[in-house]
Amino acid sequence: MAQLLVVSNTLAQPGTQESLPVLDLLPHEVKVVPADTQALTEAARFDVVVLDGRTDLAGARMMTRLFSSSGSTVPLLLVLAEAGLAAVSSDWGLSDLIVETAGVPEFEARLRLLITSAANDGVISSGGIVIDEAAYSAVKDGETLDLTYTEFELLKYLVQHPGRVFSREHLLADVWGYDYYGGTRTVDVHIRRLRAKLGPEHESLIGTVRNVGYRFSPEGARR
Repeated sequence: MAQLLVVSNTLAQPGTQESLPVLDLLPHEVKVVPADTQALTEAARFDVVVLDGRTDLAGARMMTRLFSSSGSTVPLLLVLAEAGLAAVSSDWGLSDLIVETAGVPEFEARLRLLITSAANDGVISSGGIVIDEAAYSAVKDGETLDLTYTEFELLKYLVQHPGRVFSREHLLADVWGYDYYGGTRTVDVHIRRLRAKLGPEHESLIGTVRNVGYRFSPEGARR
């Protein structure tokens, strides 16, 4: 199940929504925010940003410019009316587009391809940390980090999901695997080691959420 951020001034206003039924039929978590700078702040936590350009194509165009200037790498899927197709060009910086009348299977297929393409890129970057899965390396501001296998996998997992809070149990299951029989304290030990290797200026990238677990916060590095 993916995390979708829908950027729409229409859908974000309760009581004045112009229905986009496909959202209710997709097997994903969906959050709707207005087409403003809030979307840029939220986007890093999501797998795909869906721009609603059905009735406000100019507003959607403005959002593509904002995302481009911010350096965001989250895939952008534009939903628009068929009449708007003639206005869209390559300089919009879109990952894909789809007309509002498309069915659920097409929406799902396009989302799946976007998510898979982003994952297969092999390079993840956030908060000054660059993870290269193919080279199995993690670089902090140009400096290669000396990480063990588990430290690398843990850091990669956190960087892949910026802003999301994970319990120790969740991290054990997804990073160590369900066949790991050790206790959750090993997560705390590895987090401490990662913070030490990140150094004083970057250790706060991995934040502790009291009584819950940990999260990677791209804005946490000291500048």
